[in-house]
Amino acid sequence: MQNLYLTLFKTFFKIGAFTLGGGYAMIPIIEEEVVNKHKWATREEMLDLIAVAQSCPGVFAINISTFIGYKLRKKRGALCTTLGTALPSFVIILVIALFFHRFMDVPWVAAMFRGIRPAVVALIAAPTFNLAKSAHIGLYNCWIPIITALLIAALGVNPIYIIVVAGVAGYLYGQFIKPTEQ
Repeated sequence: MQNLYLTLFKTFFKIGAFTLGGGYAMIPIIEEEVVNKHKWATREEMLDLIAVAQSCPGVFAINISTFIGYKLRKKRGALCTTLGTALPSFVIILVIALFFHRFMDVPWVAAMFRGIRPAVVALIAAPTFNLAKSAHIGLYNCWIPIITALLIAALGVNPIYIIVVAGVAGYLYGQFIKPTEQ
């Protein structure tokens, strides 16, 4: 059997290397690897990890990979998954930074990036709908993400304020309106 540390590193290296569009675009790939293929977490745990990773400071993909690594093998597991996720981006950005001035005006490169943009939007939209479904967002509470998106996009409200208010509101709701624990 292959060393789990090596498996963690390789899995998250692959995720980091082959995902365009940032952390949210990684969600379906992370879910496929972590939940479906390796069974390192359940769907419910994954939903909780996504919520915590998004709420913590730092890069979303690094946060979620660190949490998964820590869950499986504590500090060493977290180190393996974090390095696996970050290393491909670091190397790619380093290479681009070294050679960017040589190809930034090349028409086929610009055309390639114009083609990638719509795919990245879809990669971000798909996990958003899946998260909404997993979080049981339906007609009765769909106003929350809609109002949140409008507050951020139209009024420029800082997302940190929204996270804090949502956390407090959720706590109060669970304590006084619909208790979550008996």
